Amino acid sequence: MRRKDREVTDLSTIVGIIDECETIRIGLADGDFPYIVPLNFAYTVNGDEICFYIHGAMAGRKYEMLTKNPFCSFEMDIPLEMDCMHEAGDVTMRYKSVMGKCKVEFLDGDDRQSAIDNVIMARHEETKNFKYNKDTVKRTAVAKLTVIELSAKVNPIRGGADV
Repeated sequence: MRRKDREVTDLSTIVGIIDECETIRIGLADGDFPYIVPLNFAYTVNGDEICFYIHGAMAGRKYEMLTKNPFCSFEMDIPLEMDCMHEAGDVTMRYKSVMGKCKVEFLDGDDRQSAIDNVIMARHEETKNFKYNKDTVKRTAVAKLTVIELSAKVNPIRGGADV
């Protein structure tokens, strides 16, 4: 990381940034060009292990690519503000970000149902007790993305808290 002064290494701080994010972008290998997909997500933390959970159809480009190559990169961020520093004539974006690499595993049976009920649906207050059509689960792919490499950066608002 070039800007070590912006690096975040404390796991609880990184998890706090993850919790503020609503979208994860995964990067998939596709020949000469990466394929980047923005997704809703949920996550778990068990000790030092972070796992993201995503879901979608059991067909299409994303599904096919994830079944061919069980690894992906990810990125998530929170833009804070554009900072025009008039006295110095500089401009910078204030932000929080997390990125890394994951191993991908598709869940089946009870593991898939548990991930939907206890992780994905449990992430937001609006869906915690939502009675969804459970017949759709058999047509839904649920992938568990286990983080194998992680980095985080923050360019905090001047005069504000670091994170």
